[in-house]
Amino acid sequence: MILAPDAKKVNVNVTSEIGRLRGVLLHRPGVEIERMTPENAAHALYSDILNKNIVDQEYANFCGVFEKFTQVYYVKDLLAEVLADDQVKAFMVKESCRIDGCDFLADELMAMEAKQLADVLIEGFEYRKGKDPERYEAERYILKPLYNLFFTRDASSTVYDRVLINSMSFEVRRREILIYKTIFENYFGCETFNAEANDPEARTEGGDVQIARHDLLCVGNGIRTNKHGIEFLAKKFAAEKGKFQILYQELPHEPESFIHLDMVFTFLSHRQCMIYEPMLRKTGIFAGKHTTMIEIDNGKMSYREYDNILDGLKSTGIDLEPVFCGGSDPWNQQREQWHSGSNFFCMAPGKIIGYHRNSHTIEALDKAGFAVLPAEDIVSGKIDMNQYEKFVAAFKACELPRGGGGARCMTMPILRDEAWK
Repeated sequence: MILAPDAKKVNVNVTSEIGRLRGVLLHRPGVEIERMTPENAAHALYSDILNKNIVDQEYANFCGVFEKFTQVYYVKDLLAEVLADDQVKAFMVKESCRIDGCDFLADELMAMEAKQLADVLIEGFEYRKGKDPERYEAERYILKPLYNLFFTRDASSTVYDRVLINSMSFEVRRREILIYKTIFENYFGCETFNAEANDPEARTEGGDVQIARHDLLCVGNGIRTNKHGIEFLAKKFAAEKGKFQILYQELPHEPESFIHLDMVFTFLSHRQCMIYEPMLRKTGIFAGKHTTMIEIDNGKMSYREYDNILDGLKSTGIDLEPVFCGGSDPWNQQREQWHSGSNFFCMAPGKIIGYHRNSHTIEALDKAGFAVLPAEDIVSGKIDMNQYEKFVAAFKACELPRGGGGARCMTMPILRDEAWK
């Protein structure tokens, strides 16, 4: 865990997608990803199983870039620290067992030291033949491994000065919510909120929620985030701010590469973004998909349609130049979007990180003025990224993309500088 001496005093606050990053939450993929099989991979929301040995190498260059750029927190370290508190420990054990339906494990889990319990809550508790109920033998794990935890973006989202604990659409990810809620409330001491608590039908996920400005969110509306969740966010922030806008983009419900807005659109700087061109042109799979602005002014809600997300943003004063995922060729665009070619994370205006494998996308960034820096050279010290005003830290990966997400999916910003005056 990379912590400054006053790390616990960090105030959670993110008011844009591009402000200079001062703190980020990551999770190194652990043995939990080895506890998938071809039989349960689909239930775990994967299309394939991953090779952890290669994942470790790939992730080392990914997180290594952040460790050289900002303050990095790791989920397992923070979870172990908060579990040292008996009340937090009791709550986590009780709720974890309730969610996975294994109350008989509670006493055994309570007897564990904090670090061991943190491991078990993430990696799972394995069935023991002759000791545990036989109904668990086929599934092998009684407390289920959290296969998706390294996508730290999805289950929680820093939205302004608090954290949205997302209402996950799939049961396999429900315990992730518990871990993030516990960390943010007990380690960072910040306020959390949840759409589902106000509307049982509301669903939100972090990959769909992008902070454009202090008064504007961009939100995806697809298989993971529904209109109930979007309207909850609009009403909540309008009630606090008086005026608020949400620009939401309808997404295809299939194939799986379109699960979140950040799979087709991400901010790169004040003036540039990465986008999947068919969404901009409303062609192919995006034909007929609506782009809608919700405007709330002193309690009055209105809706306005736009041709595309860039037109909607331009109407608010944010005028973005698109860089196309996959470059200009439709064939390459489809191929590279599939492996998160639009899913970049902005560490500061014009300073981004993403997959090296999407060569046509990287070439498009190069043409748009981004210096292409190999992540392994940044981590080794061969290249000093701070010497570049505008760059993409490109990290090599073949296994991580098969998990179904990219750099933005794997990051949970905690604190950013203000980007807009």
